[in-house]
Amino acid sequence: MSLIVQKYGGTSMGSIERIRNVAARAAKWHRAGHQVVIVPSAMSGETNRLLDLAQQISEHASRRELDMIASTGEQVSVGLLAIALQSIGVDAISFTGWQVPVRTDNAYGKARIESIEDARVRAELDAGRVVIVTGFQGVDTGGNITTLGRGGSDTSAVAVAAALGADECQIFTDVDGVYTTDPRVVADARRLARITFEEMLEMASLGSKVLQSRSVEFAGKYQVRTRVLSSLTPPDIPVEEEARSGTLITIEEDDNMEKAVVSGIAFSRNAAKITVMNVPDRPGIAFQILGPIAAANIEVDVIIQNQSVGGMTDFSFTVPHTEFKRALDILEREVRGPLGTGDIVGDPDICKVSAVGIGMSSHAGVASTMFGALYEEGINIQMISTSEIKISVVIADKYMELAVRALHKAFGLEQEKTA
Repeated sequence: MSLIVQKYGGTSMGSIERIRNVAARAAKWHRAGHQVVIVPSAMSGETNRLLDLAQQISEHASRRELDMIASTGEQVSVGLLAIALQSIGVDAISFTGWQVPVRTDNAYGKARIESIEDARVRAELDAGRVVIVTGFQGVDTGGNITTLGRGGSDTSAVAVAAALGADECQIFTDVDGVYTTDPRVVADARRLARITFEEMLEMASLGSKVLQSRSVEFAGKYQVRTRVLSSLTPPDIPVEEEARSGTLITIEEDDNMEKAVVSGIAFSRNAAKITVMNVPDRPGIAFQILGPIAAANIEVDVIIQNQSVGGMTDFSFTVPHTEFKRALDILEREVRGPLGTGDIVGDPDICKVSAVGIGMSSHAGVASTMFGALYEEGINIQMISTSEIKISVVIADKYMELAVRALHKAFGLEQEKTA
């Protein structure tokens, strides 16, 4: 008998019929002899609906009260799912985050999990029940309800699996696994049987929407065996078959890991480029430019500084698209005048495309293959960022899909790889 944690997203919980399908799937695993803990999201669209109600009352609502409101969506989900399981003869019980409890810090709206007490959940599992725990939420040391931010149910599920020492955390979503790239962009994108935590973390942080990046980071840190599966398959598919499907996210040392140089192509449109022209090339200039940006809690991604000419240089970096205007305003107010720089130029019409693969660090020629493929399509590279397992380029947004298709083909990702 193994202990399985199953997470179901808002789409999987989006209607009474789908909740019944979730109950049937969980009951199948329970009746096969496994202990089952379920971590569901709120029903699709429910969190937005609740927060919109608050915004209609006040555009400056306190974060604490917003968390009180947002957390109720998951509370409805766990109650409905417990009732659905009980209606088909499966003993089930639901808990909120504060009942477990899932302890977090007090950063309302983006809280981080600090610890999870497992005694109450284990007692119910030992009594033969399916346990359902709200995702997305916890409680701080003052007893206040907190939420983990969008996508937080993935993190909740992995954290619960880590706390319980679960054999596997199964993330059920509306896709049947992790693909070499988005199948909506590349028709022959291939589902990966396995991917490392490191590769999945890069894919998630670079734009892949399959898993939230914090959940992958958590899974890697605690080595929680994680599998991405589809909740849209028939719920009565045999357990043995379902246990081998989807994409397994595991550690690099797995003997069965595919030895691919590049595993996938990720992309993101959530970026804008800013260039500060004619910057004095002297020590501390990067801090003087980026310090005010960091103080405003604006994330900076790719950074490049041109060669110095006559003691002056150009300094470019990318920020999230949503922070573009605010970053420009800060630079005009706090950098251009005080530093005496030239013009500050912004370009919101860019994207980032990345080749990701754990094998890249030990194989030569990945960069040249990537740059050659883009050259063949006439795509200009504006910025480059690298790590041991990724190469990212910033290009004009209008070329994004063309670049993804060209790179997917250049690295042969449509072909099955052998171990």
